[in-house]
Amino acid sequence: MPRDVTARLSPALAVSETGFVFDPRTGHSFTVNPTGLFALRALQAGRPLSEVVTQLAQEYPEMSSLEEDLQGFVRQLTALGLAVVGAEGNSP
Repeated sequence: MPRDVTARLSPALAVSETGFVFDPRTGHSFTVNPTGLFALRALQAGRPLSEVVTQLAQEYPEMSSLEEDLQGFVRQLTALGLAVVGAEGNSP
């Protein structure tokens, strides 16, 4: 994964402390597990995907496929129109 890739989340996306996620643009909602919540918070903070993987590995050392899992999660967010992937500092 290139070091400068980010996934920008929709600024309208609402994420609760319990993992409830709501998109007010569409009315759709879903829940994420603690790992997903951790990743969403890091993405909301604008961290590059490579940094999110590093943070996840520190928080969840028992998980072995973090990079692939995060990439799949970001693909799902992108498919739902909740994220845009691009190079850090550039408008995707």
